[in-house]
Amino acid sequence: MRKLILVSFLSLIVCANINAQQKDFENQLFVGASGGAIISSIDFIPNVFQEINLGMTAGVSAKYISQKNLGMILELNFAQRGWKEEFPKGSNLAYSRTMSYLEIPIMTHIYFGNKARFIINLGPQVSFLLGDKANGNTGFINLNSQGTQYKKIEHRFDYGLIGGLGMELNTTVGSFDLEGRYYFGLGDIFDNKRETDIQKFSRSAHRAIEAKLTYYFKL
Repeated sequence: MRKLILVSFLSLIVCANINAQQKDFENQLFVGASGGAIISSIDFIPNVFQEINLGMTAGVSAKYISQKNLGMILELNFAQRGWKEEFPKGSNLAYSRTMSYLEIPIMTHIYFGNKARFIINLGPQVSFLLGDKANGNTGFINLNSQGTQYKKIEHRFDYGLIGGLGMELNTTVGSFDLEGRYYFGLGDIFDNKRETDIQKFSRSAHRAIEAKLTYYFKL
């Protein structure tokens, strides 16, 4: 949580000093829509063996350029995250968990170039769980069992850090941002306080890699 507060504070300091540094720059405001794919997992401690888990993301964005090479991006996204377990071959067991989130990233936007730009986005992100769905044929899993990864999600609020690299192409009909992002969760989906003899995870945080395309038009 301290890391999230620190990144948010530094982002605000950067924004507060933008106009003082270059008052002659013409501010620009863009709005847009995005879509893409997510590869996600949960960082479990003790470890849970996992396979590649695929999901999707879609949302709306606002980008404010306050000075040359620097701005801010605010997004509101729907995203599917979760995990898919790896079982021994031939066991006929399968289990996956899909969690749907409303994500709100607030990122510092750095770019280099004119028509074709190299972009860097980074900042904090908060998320709220909208839904949770489990799929599989494990034969022995009790979804209400305590101390396991099969119980109900205990923390619906999630927070972490997100960073991305990509390219932006400016055209006469708008701009197109193609970007790869990495999300590092700082919150846990399960309670990690061990108050009884029941085994609990000391860590159960999200990890996600995103590939997304965003279309912006200038207001």
